[in-house]
Amino acid sequence: MSAEPAIERLCVAAEDAAGIVGLECPREKMTAVLTAFPNVVTDSTVVFNVVNKGGRVGDMSFDFTVPLAAGDPYERALAHGLAEETNHPVRGMFADMLTTLPVDCYGVDYGVNGGFNKAYAVFPMGRLQELDKLAAVPAMADTLSKWMGLLVDYGLDGRVSTVAVDHANRTWNVYFNGLSAEHFERPTLQAMIRNFGLPEPSARLLDFAETSSALYPTFSWDSPEIERVSFSTRTTDPNALPAHVEPKLGALAANAPYTYDGDRRLVFAGALTTGGEYYKLATYYQMATAAHDRVRRGS
Repeated sequence: MSAEPAIERLCVAAEDAAGIVGLECPREKMTAVLTAFPNVVTDSTVVFNVVNKGGRVGDMSFDFTVPLAAGDPYERALAHGLAEETNHPVRGMFADMLTTLPVDCYGVDYGVNGGFNKAYAVFPMGRLQELDKLAAVPAMADTLSKWMGLLVDYGLDGRVSTVAVDHANRTWNVYFNGLSAEHFERPTLQAMIRNFGLPEPSARLLDFAETSSALYPTFSWDSPEIERVSFSTRTTDPNALPAHVEPKLGALAANAPYTYDGDRRLVFAGALTTGGEYYKLATYYQMATAAHDRVRRGS
């Protein structure tokens, strides 16, 4: 059976989702990424993801999982003209992780207007990774070693579900999944954020963070500091925080297209940076037959 109807449905769904938050979704951009990654329409978890900074949504990410057999997603993006080459240690990170760690699948974060953003290495949910194994990956920045003691003290060791790599910006995220309510008690959050060297969060962000089950700091190869930390929560409630204070996120949460049975699956996230804070939303459009579940991320 031809994949053309499924491709058309996916393109229309992406256009509809982008339109809800006031964005264009150029068909040629979607065609380019679906040509490079043909598995998307047949067996991939697909997510529409937006970031709202200061009331503005700059782009929508079309995110999807990639089987290991398809190869390093960054290499594939390069081969299809979706990314630019970089001469930096970040270049070898995926190869190093694949030979050192039990990677389950890859993922791609692709801006429907901006193009290729990030690549993900996803670990099996039953085999969340330890920090020392991650720090031993040859291409990994020394930054993680600096923060490892603090991350262990906060009970985050053995909880790494995913590593995301932004090749262009030379940054990377470590996703800590399956966390308990104790990880997000307000005094614990405030102490952790302070020790990360980040500014005091607003009461609104703290309220949201207390509902979280996952967090992910962003590191850089070019700085020893943590650039930001994000907190995320899974829900099927389109009115969950922060939907009622971010109308564009609320509209997408309530109206985003999806293809599976039951309620729409959502992940809200809040991010704290040295320059302020903002919110994100991921809406699941399609679930793979053997869904590669992972913490949803952000920029």
